[in-house]
Parts: sequence; C-alpha cells; structure tokens
Amino acid sequence: MGKNIILIGMMGCGKTTVGRLLARRLDLELADTDALIEARQGRPISAIFASEGEAGFRALELGLCRELAGQSGLVVACGGGLPTREEAIAALKKNGLVFWLDRDPGETYDGLDVSGRPLAQGGREDFIRRYGERAPIYRRWADHTVRAKSPRIAAALIDAIVTEESEP
Repeated sequence: MGKNIILIGMMGCGKTTVGRLLARRLDLELADTDALIEARQGRPISAIFASEGEAGFRALELGLCRELAGQSGLVVACGGGLPTREEAIAALKKNGLVFWLDRDPGETYDGLDVSGRPLAQGGREDFIRRYGERAPIYRRWADHTVRAKSPRIAAALIDAIVTEESEP
C-alpha cells in the first residue's frame, strides 16, 4: 500500500475506532495524532492547551504531520481541528488518501465524553456551530466522505475504496 489513509472529522466521530479497525483489517499501523502528541509530551492535550494554548498545541501537531507525511503504511486518525491548519493537512495529503468521517454533530455530541476535550467545553450548541464551521474545511480536503451507521461499516467502506483505487 503506497499512500497512507488519513481520517478526518469532528471529535467523537469515530476516527480512532475506525482507524484501529482499518489498521487491523489492512495490516497497517495506526497513528493517532492526539495520542502520539500526548505520549511524546507526557501529558494530556487538555494540559497542553492550558499551558501553551491552542497555538502551542497546533505547532506540535504540525511537526507531527510533517513527520508522518514522510512515512507510509499508516492509518492516520487526525485530531478534529487538524484540517483547520492548512499546512498540517496538506502535508498529510501529499502521501495520503483523505476520508472525512461525517456524522451528525448532535448525535456525535450526545455520545461524547467531553472530559479532557478542551474544545468541547462550550456545550452542544457550540459543538454544532463548530461542526458548521469545519464541515466546508473537511469537505475541501476529503477525497471521500464516509457516512456509516457503525465504525465497522465505515472501516469496510474505506477498505473497499482503498482496494479499488489501488488496483491497476
């Protein structure tokens, strides 16, 4: 498999879960950008936001994206805000096929554990508003939009698309 598989979408839409299923299914490595940043920094994203603000976090995220773009054989589960930084998503897209996991924002928020998620603290209406702002950005970068009833179905759909696109 040449290109990486890049998963984008709102926090809580299932990127990590779908990514894990897809990585197992295709025998690839999962790179969850938020989890990698937390592991490297030795602290949760909420602590990074508290001490360095969103700008500090986005700088770490950009560095990681540039690093991941130079690798292959990855399923990259991106943090929800990553595509809002053009440099970050553009770096990943150079060596990746981008899938937007598009899920109803109200449904997503209702199933979301907002603890430890700094940008989910504004409540349901704020979350839905943020989705409205980000949807055009996700749409712009996505090679494919996936709407599925479950993570397993989403992984199967992505697998089918990747398989079809990699055939001569």
